[in-house]
Amino acid sequence: MKSTHLSLIAGAAVLAAITGFATVTAPGTPAESTAKPAALLPVERAGLVCPAPSNSDLAETQYTAFTPAGEGGEAEAAAELKPALPVVDDEDETDPKKARKAEEAAEKAKAKAEKPVLAVKEPGKPVVAEANGSGAPALVGTATGKLAPGWTAQQTTEVTAGGSRGLLGVTCTAPDTDFWFPGASTATSRQDYIHLTNPDDTGAVADIELYGPEGALKSDVGDGITVPARSSVAVLLSTLTSEAVDQLTAHVTTRSGRIGAVVMSADDNAGSDWITASEDPSGTLVMPGIPADATSVQLVAFAPGEDDADVKVQLMGKNATFSPAGNATLHIKSSMTASADLKDLTRGEPGSLRLTPVRKDRATPIVAALRVVRGKGDQQEIAYIPATGPVGARATVPDNRAKGSTLSLTAPGATAKVKVTASAGSGGGEPAVETYTVKAGTTLAVTPKAPEGLKGSYALTVETTSGGPVHASRSLALASDGVQMFTVQTLPDDRGMVEVPSARQDLSVLDD
Repeated sequence: MKSTHLSLIAGAAVLAAITGFATVTAPGTPAESTAKPAALLPVERAGLVCPAPSNSDLAETQYTAFTPAGEGGEAEAAAELKPALPVVDDEDETDPKKARKAEEAAEKAKAKAEKPVLAVKEPGKPVVAEANGSGAPALVGTATGKLAPGWTAQQTTEVTAGGSRGLLGVTCTAPDTDFWFPGASTATSRQDYIHLTNPDDTGAVADIELYGPEGALKSDVGDGITVPARSSVAVLLSTLTSEAVDQLTAHVTTRSGRIGAVVMSADDNAGSDWITASEDPSGTLVMPGIPADATSVQLVAFAPGEDDADVKVQLMGKNATFSPAGNATLHIKSSMTASADLKDLTRGEPGSLRLTPVRKDRATPIVAALRVVRGKGDQQEIAYIPATGPVGARATVPDNRAKGSTLSLTAPGATAKVKVTASAGSGGGEPAVETYTVKAGTTLAVTPKAPEGLKGSYALTVETTSGGPVHASRSLALASDGVQMFTVQTLPDDRGMVEVPSARQDLSVLDD
């Protein structure tokens, strides 16, 4: 018989490029004797989901997708976002005509979902699409090959009137199984919907837990929420409990499958925006990019473990780090949401908030977010800044306009240098590159240099070139009828590169 050679090295490398982990070790082979340095390789596949933009007929939404220029994998390249399928509940339908109509509608929706809303054709140039009204769907998508590393997408929605008035911006998220949302609410003045989007071909089951200042809120309907394959479900948080709580923490987990999760928050008095998930629980957190003209800043934090947390609250301002008067520390009881009204703590200068343990030997993991208000009275507008990880090697935010973008960079540790690249415009223009030095313990807010000859929108890519870690966010502002509407997106590492442990031995199976 022929001998069959099965190399596991290639399979391990592909798996690691997708998941970030792979190891092959021959049985009985001491790992330390054959270990090799891990290789840094570009991911070969990435997934994103975007929630349905708005339930307002006045909504005007722009989708923007982008992949930075750089090295990519050898796999076939594609990057597309397609409409999610509508959720149809016809299990109890007994009328044959109605059942047939529902089936036909489902077939049409399935056919429509196969047509991309937008597709990236080449790295380094953003693509845009528009959708108006309340019928714009959630999106699901995948990028492969050279278009996968750093692939990102954003949807920006402008609503000029009604209960959802505001500029709502959200970076489309990678599917996961665990999300924390400090700053959500079931108050009567709020309409907070949590959007659950399933990108896979099998259904997912999710649980939603709510925690207020007194602990867990009673709920009998937050468990076992089914999210059908390639579909999106929006859940009004106030329907999960009879308790009206102004500031709470929502925790979303899945029993099966993966989802993308994000909260759309509408305030009767202050506009609307998306609340994205906080960084995973950690003893030290950074929330970058509080606007210089913020009129109100509220910190919301939660300790998910069994221990209470005591944290220092520090503002990293334009020139130094200091603690806000009267709010130098915050005590967070286990499984209870804590908040602090920091008022207008920036006082005309940009800043970023850092939370660190009061005792270094007791760094209790927490999650946190900021609710930021600009303007006063009926001209108020809100945005949310969740705790976020550092830029790392590279991070990107798409959908920047000729005016209105502000990039905030903060270095909580050592002084750092970053390179900021403005991509070519979606309709034309040449990329522009600038470098900045961010001093230790400060926040640098800059107006990015737009591409020369810009047409359309462009993407900003931030790369750390030396020094300590840098945390970043981008604020986008648009004026409407005297209201300075704005939204803030954070820039965590895009994880476009992963460490791939080298296979320690090529295992072959020989058939006689």
